[in-house]
Amino acid sequence: MKRVLVLGATGSIGTSTLDIIRNHKERFTACGLTAHSKKETLSTLANEFSCPYSLTSEESTDGIKRLLDSTKPDIVVNGIAGSAGLIPSTLVLERGIDLALANKETIVMAGPLMFALAKKTGAHILPVDSEHSAIFTLIEKHGKKNIDSVIITASGGPFRTWPREKLASVTLSDALKHPTWDMGKKITVDSATLGNKGLEVIEARRLFDISTERIQVVVHPQSIIHSLVRTKDGIVYGQFSEPDMKHPILQALDWPIIEQNYLKPFDFTDTESSSRTLTFEKPRYDDFPLLALAFEAAKRDNCYPIAFNAANEIAAWAFIDGKCSFPAISETVHHVMTHDWSSPVTSLADVLEADCKARAIAKEELT
Repeated sequence: MKRVLVLGATGSIGTSTLDIIRNHKERFTACGLTAHSKKETLSTLANEFSCPYSLTSEESTDGIKRLLDSTKPDIVVNGIAGSAGLIPSTLVLERGIDLALANKETIVMAGPLMFALAKKTGAHILPVDSEHSAIFTLIEKHGKKNIDSVIITASGGPFRTWPREKLASVTLSDALKHPTWDMGKKITVDSATLGNKGLEVIEARRLFDISTERIQVVVHPQSIIHSLVRTKDGIVYGQFSEPDMKHPILQALDWPIIEQNYLKPFDFTDTESSSRTLTFEKPRYDDFPLLALAFEAAKRDNCYPIAFNAANEIAAWAFIDGKCSFPAISETVHHVMTHDWSSPVTSLADVLEADCKARAIAKEELT
C-alpha cells in the first residue's frame, strides 16, 4: 500500500486525489494533508482519512519539512497553485521521495535544478497535468528515441470563438466559464488567456528535453484527446479519456504499473452524455499572445520562463482582483519579457531573485 502525502488537499487536484484514495483504500492511504487556509475543511478531511498530520500554509517551510519527515510518504502529490509550490517540491525531491507534480510552476521556474536534484536522490518526477501525463505515457510506450514531436492539445478556453474586438470587454465572470474543466480561479483565467497552455509548452520543453520547434499546440475543444506524439515515421498516437483529472493522478500514483480503477472508461459510442465528435483548430496566436510569448520564453530559456510565469501571476491576479483589463494581462507579460533575462540559473537563489525582479516590474507596469 502506498502512503500518499497530499499538498493542497482542498484544491481541485487534492480533492480528486482524496477521491481516488477513498475509492481505492486497498492501494493507497493518506498519510498527510496540507491546505492553503481552509482549516475547518482540512480538519474534516484529516478526521475522515484518520490522518494525524496536517498543516496550513500559514505555517513555515519548517512545517513542510516536519510533515515530510513525520509521515514518510512513498509519493507526494503537489497540487499547490502557483509559484508557492516550488519550495515544497524541492523539499520532497531532496528526500528522495517520488513527486506526482500538478504544480507546473516547479518545472517552469526551476526545471533543470529539479531534474538534477531528482537524479541525485533517486526520486521520480511524475507529471500530473493531463497533457504532460499523456505525453509521458506515450513516450514511455514508444521510446524517446522514436519520437519526432509532441502535440499539446488545448480546449481553447471560453473565448475560443470570440472576435478580437470583444476580448477587450471580457469580465471575470466571463473568464471563469471554462467549457470543460472545473478548476481554481487563477488556472481558469490562465486557460482563458492561453497563458496556461503557454506554461505547459515551457513545461513540456523541460520535462521531455525537446526543442520548441518540435512542440505543437492544437485546439481541441472537446478535451478528449489529452495530447499526442508523432513518431519518426510520421504516425501520430494520442491518449483518449474523459476530461477528469483523476485519470492522470491515478497514472502517477500507480506508476510504473497499470491497475484497474473505478473511473468511467471512455466510450466512443456514448453520445448521450456528451458529443463524441472530435475537432481540431489552429490556436489564434495574435488574439491570445501569451502562447507566442511562452514559446519565446521556452526557446530563450535561462530566466525567461521565470519572468514569464512571474509576470503572468501578477497580471492574472490583478485581473481577478478587478485591477486591470483582460488584455492587460498579456500586455504586462510582454512588457516584462522585453527586459534582459539571459542570466543563467545555477541555484534556487537565482530562481527566486529573477522571480522577485519580474514581479516588481510587472507591478510597476500595472500601476
